[in-house]
Amino acid sequence: MSESETEPESEAEASASTHRCPRCHADLSQEDSPGGLCPRCLLELGLGADSAPDRERARKPPPDPGDSPTIADLEPHFPQLEILELVGRGGMGTVYKARQRGLDRLVALKILPAEAAKDPSWPDRFAREARALARLSHPNIVAVYDSGVAGGVYFFAMEFVDGANLRQLIRAKETSTAAALRIVTQICEALQYAHDEGVVHRDIKPENILVDGRGRVKIADFGLAKLLGAEHDDRALTRSQQAMGTPHYMAPEQWESPQEVDHRADIYSLGVVFYELLTGELPLGRFAPPSRKIEVDVKLDEVVLKSLAKEPELRYQHASEIKTDVEGVEARARVKEQQPTGGRLRRALRHLRQVLDPRTPGRKRLGDMEFSNNWMPLGIAAFLALIALLALTASAPVLLAALAVTGIVLLVKNLR
Repeated sequence: MSESETEPESEAEASASTHRCPRCHADLSQEDSPGGLCPRCLLELGLGADSAPDRERARKPPPDPGDSPTIADLEPHFPQLEILELVGRGGMGTVYKARQRGLDRLVALKILPAEAAKDPSWPDRFAREARALARLSHPNIVAVYDSGVAGGVYFFAMEFVDGANLRQLIRAKETSTAAALRIVTQICEALQYAHDEGVVHRDIKPENILVDGRGRVKIADFGLAKLLGAEHDDRALTRSQQAMGTPHYMAPEQWESPQEVDHRADIYSLGVVFYELLTGELPLGRFAPPSRKIEVDVKLDEVVLKSLAKEPELRYQHASEIKTDVEGVEARARVKEQQPTGGRLRRALRHLRQVLDPRTPGRKRLGDMEFSNNWMPLGIAAFLALIALLALTASAPVLLAALAVTGIVLLVKNLR
């Protein structure tokens, strides 16, 4: 990544140039820009484009370092690394982009919070998590290269993923249904592998799911993972009764009995992520199924709702089962694409039914017209007024003709 050799005419122009996507020139001042691209362009290049053109690199505003150790503080303790920049901070630590000198490859150096080391049980917990991570080797899981203690700080040296996380892609509002299905199937493959290895993630959420420039999914931060099938005292190793995870994505049992959580908690969290990928919203309270929010195969409603079952016994029991059902939906979509366009009228009528159904939440559009959920009483009143007016001024055939023309106009608008 090189700096521009041309000096801009003014600081304002320099700032505008620095904070714009080099591919579509979108404003990046309010967005992270992994790889120098906005989330929309990254998604287009990695999740469906036939070819990925050369991408220019634009520098992004550095994250607030807060109380994180500086690069100068860390360099003496990591002579094997050239620490390049601070990437970000989170609840589980601070991440730096670095180059491994001996192998000449980029790595992500994760420094864990200093507060954690004050706990007498921390070294044992850290060693267990490091061993669990070392057992995971899968193309959809961020690889761990090294771990240990240096200069009094605990660290992981991990695979560096040049891409965006799902939170950025969701905010960009450019994740198509087809892209969402491709993402979910890859998450399922990674989770099934980890579960088979006896590891539960416990914190599946958009921030922990990365998508690189080629559309490959990488699950990061198994730092909350819990090793299954081993004899241990959870009260000593996980701080008794502590619920681990992110509230909106946590399975009910993670709140109620955190020490008895198994791999099905990850399946619930995946269901939340899946719903959010499709609709852009969280499944909170009495939420509508995805097909009531967007035009998707109703079979996806069954997949998402089964993943979100409150009782673990009623959910999918394995991530591979979700993958199988999602691939079935993808196969159905491919078959429909190959069918003649004679189903256009049927799709238009289905869309018209959704628009006219007052139980469908949110605002709906029919052609250039937008409806809200209070359209029903207003529409009925206007319709009755129209009938009364025509009854007073026209004969019955004219009344029927007017109603027929109104229906045809609405249908033609929708077909367009």
